[in-house]
Amino acid sequence: MTLPLQIRELTPQDMQAWDEYVDNHKDGTFFHLTGWYKVIQSVFKHTPHYLLAENEGTIVGVLPLFEQKSHFFGHALISTPFCVYGGVLADSDAIRHKLEKASLKLGSSLNVDYVELRDKDQREAEEPWVTHCQHATFSSVLNDTPDQILTDIKRKQRAVIRHSLNNELQWDNQDNTTLCYDVYAQSVRNLGTPVFNKKLFDSLKDTFGHQCETLVINDNNGNPVSSVLSFYYKDTVLPYYGGGTTDARELKSNDYMYYQLMCMARDKGMSKFDFGRSKKDSGSYKYKKHWGMQEDNLHYRIALIKAKDLPNLSPNNPKYKLLIGLWKKMPLALSRQIGPQLSKYLG
Repeated sequence: MTLPLQIRELTPQDMQAWDEYVDNHKDGTFFHLTGWYKVIQSVFKHTPHYLLAENEGTIVGVLPLFEQKSHFFGHALISTPFCVYGGVLADSDAIRHKLEKASLKLGSSLNVDYVELRDKDQREAEEPWVTHCQHATFSSVLNDTPDQILTDIKRKQRAVIRHSLNNELQWDNQDNTTLCYDVYAQSVRNLGTPVFNKKLFDSLKDTFGHQCETLVINDNNGNPVSSVLSFYYKDTVLPYYGGGTTDARELKSNDYMYYQLMCMARDKGMSKFDFGRSKKDSGSYKYKKHWGMQEDNLHYRIALIKAKDLPNLSPNNPKYKLLIGLWKKMPLALSRQIGPQLSKYLG
């Protein structure tokens, strides 16, 4: 007798099979891996609810979910917070729909405001899912040589990179999460954004090993001016947490850094550069657009459970504008102390 499809929560014994399923699924991303279960639970204390669909003992679908709960930012079930991509991976649309329905049932039992699925591509959806396309992602194919990689970049941005090559910049060969975080913390403070806990960088490195690397760019005096923490998965490098000090703009060190990362990734056998997501019309969106990469909308979906309106965590939300203005003026040390208490809900 054929056993019916079973949907249940992940157990520690399932983790290897789950990751193998993600590795072998054509739509499987770095953010579907169970390493995030460990990282987000340990660093941010959010509750994981990883659902898997099983048929006769074989995994046929997965859905990573986390419960976030805050009086100020709301109560949500998200796949996956702090990640660009998420949503269901499944052998068929029928299995995907069952996992999505299971997430709604779980969301109702937890009495959340809404459930959010961070699908990369557009999915056929049944009610009550609403498409929530506020972000875009940028990507490009990595050519074979540094000169070819540079030639593939849009002309004006190519000129900026050529300028940066004359500024005697150099990269730190150490894989150093502390240096990387120090520069990143200053960068996000200057933008008015609460910084993550440094434990996030350390946990990502400890969890993902060689799939997670840092790159720090120094000026000609050896001072760190730009840094980025990147992920490597399948054939793709994804610069994820990046930024620069106040000197970075004049030195063009961020531009230099991303170009060097492209060249390094190609040497490692990567064939694609994924510049990650940016909210449309934001500063980072406009910056990435200058590179001339392929732009794709991200087709996130939300189902309202208790909430009456779609969430708005945008920096342009008047609710947060005063906070952002104050944050930009905050001493760096204080921002690093307070920031993690807020940023844990801004993923």
